[in-house]
Amino acid sequence: MTTTADAVIVGAGIVGSATALELARRGVDALILDKAGAAGMGSTSASSALIRFSYSTWEGVAASWESKFRWEEWEEYLGYRDPNGMARFHRCGKILLDVPLIPRQRMIELFDRAGIPYEVWDAETLAKRVKGIDTGSFYPPKPVDSDEFFEDPHGRLGALYNPDGGYIDDPRLAAANLAAAAAHRGARFAFRRRVMSIDRVGDVWRVTIDGHEPVEAPVLVNAAGPWSSAINKMVGATSDFRIKVAPMRQEVHQVRAPASLRESDAEFPAIGDLDLGIYTRPESGGNMLVGGTEPECDPLEWIDDPDAANLNPTVERYEAQITRAARRFPELTVPNRPNGIAGVYDVAEDWTPIYDKTALPGFYVGIGTSGNQFKNAPIVGSILDRIIDAVENGHDHDSDPVHYTCRHTGHDLNLGAFSRKRERNPDSSGTVMG
Repeated sequence: MTTTADAVIVGAGIVGSATALELARRGVDALILDKAGAAGMGSTSASSALIRFSYSTWEGVAASWESKFRWEEWEEYLGYRDPNGMARFHRCGKILLDVPLIPRQRMIELFDRAGIPYEVWDAETLAKRVKGIDTGSFYPPKPVDSDEFFEDPHGRLGALYNPDGGYIDDPRLAAANLAAAAAHRGARFAFRRRVMSIDRVGDVWRVTIDGHEPVEAPVLVNAAGPWSSAINKMVGATSDFRIKVAPMRQEVHQVRAPASLRESDAEFPAIGDLDLGIYTRPESGGNMLVGGTEPECDPLEWIDDPDAANLNPTVERYEAQITRAARRFPELTVPNRPNGIAGVYDVAEDWTPIYDKTALPGFYVGIGTSGNQFKNAPIVGSILDRIIDAVENGHDHDSDPVHYTCRHTGHDLNLGAFSRKRERNPDSSGTVMG
């Protein structure tokens, strides 16, 4: 016996669930497969869930700004209230410390074009607005076990501040909300389904699943996160990809926030600190999350098999990231035992995602998203749905890129910016910041 659908999505993370919702809204019978037991249990659950607008491309900036409005009106956007709870957007503000890797003027020009409010802070203002911060410039980041790391600063940092930045309090729940809204509109979710093979049979894709009946559909969407490169190879869809994606292990740690930050009635802002190679954001209970921004002095942890990854935080990575945070906030106490999470991200080589058709009929990808696309999830579903609808109705997206008009801002997105055939983004920071 074979199960059929109009479209099959592999992956029920934040991207797959958002795509399912938009397809279902258009009346597409979507079936979503995931090897986990519920939506958002993979790399989505390990996201820091930052809401920021600092990207190196117009499409990245405009998409993140559009998504902000959808996060603010989450239930209205979903058109459904999940009885299991709703993820919530915390508007605490977002600071990007000055760093040569991300020129301030380029960001200002993109923010002005998008209509994004911002403030330019000098070092004195930064010190007044963020209590207890060391405004010293230490760039470039150094290994924490080197003598250079402890050298005096060679200048003072200013910053670019976005009052509308913040974070989502539960990334896994956000994916579950999207899945619940999609199911409410008719999408079908099949969990604990491990894909074994994928074949093109006539005009449909046949997906063979371990221990279950196969499924068939004319449209197949790869939203498998860290497993996306394996799915691409399974179907033989990599021949014309100029941009490669691969799984990378990452860690995010939690510590008690410095007292100076906890004393305020309002939440302290999230901070992108590429000067030291970290980012920080508030967490519940007076805590702080600390993640890394892939500084050149630290080795990247590319892995072959996401299923074999160590999902426990390591002492080495913990000490590196928390020690850097303590350099920025001297009051920060560094506990002896790591506390945090590890996950596997699906990373494009220029840290810009691929939302595209492929050379194979009916096969689409929403990949290379991990680390910096959680915040864009509400619009990613719309982007993929727009591409799928156009291509399935005969449009040649490769030669004439599909455009998407943002509903809240009216901004135009050239979706060719996310093409598998694009040139490598020359303005990319080469980090999670995109």
